[in-house]
Amino acid sequence: MISQNWTLPGDALSKILLVEDDVTFAPDLIKWLVHEGHVVDHVVTGTEALEWLSTYTYDCVILDLNLPDTDGIAICRLYRHSGGSAPLLFLTGQNQSELKEIGLDSGADDYMVKPPDLRELSARVRALLRRAGGTASNVLRVGQLVLLPASRKVTRKGKEIELTALEYSVLEFFVRNKGIVFSPEELLDRVWHSDSSSSPHTVRVCITRLRGKVFDEESECSIKTIYGAGYIFE
Repeated sequence: MISQNWTLPGDALSKILLVEDDVTFAPDLIKWLVHEGHVVDHVVTGTEALEWLSTYTYDCVILDLNLPDTDGIAICRLYRHSGGSAPLLFLTGQNQSELKEIGLDSGADDYMVKPPDLRELSARVRALLRRAGGTASNVLRVGQLVLLPASRKVTRKGKEIELTALEYSVLEFFVRNKGIVFSPEELLDRVWHSDSSSSPHTVRVCITRLRGKVFDEESECSIKTIYGAGYIFE
């Protein structure tokens, strides 16, 4: 089957790789995660999972235990052995205590049995992201700039700023990663869809528009260009 990328127009709290071969269960789970604001890449085999994990950067991995070509424990071990550090949650129909122990000892951070309570799943994903330094706050403030992730609204000096979904996602990413330089290619990997045809030029255009809408000479912060390296939020 062909791997897929899913998102709502509102774009991303985080980028999740879902490895799930149950074609009757996966669509409902994807729909829920997208509704929660996440970008979801979906693959159905272990081979695809390892390929996408080695190619793209994810904030969280949701992994089935039983896959057509291998088992999730082997995928988890290979991912951790290669240095993969994203939080990983096993989602499986098997509830044996021994399997839970093996799964967690293989490098997983959490384990849930299918079918999960979707609200509990969301809470566990949020907890994993918080532990990894991900989406922890309901309000992001930098001086007079305020971001409300739940509604994807931005205000400065109390005045709301109209942004596109992508512009908001880029701004939130920078605010959550203050002081870190990101190249255009890294921004494409972290914020844009994995199978997007966008280019570094797309990134430059988006950041130029953001600067014009959000910042001015009086701003306490801005997205600055580090020539030859990329962009930084200071």
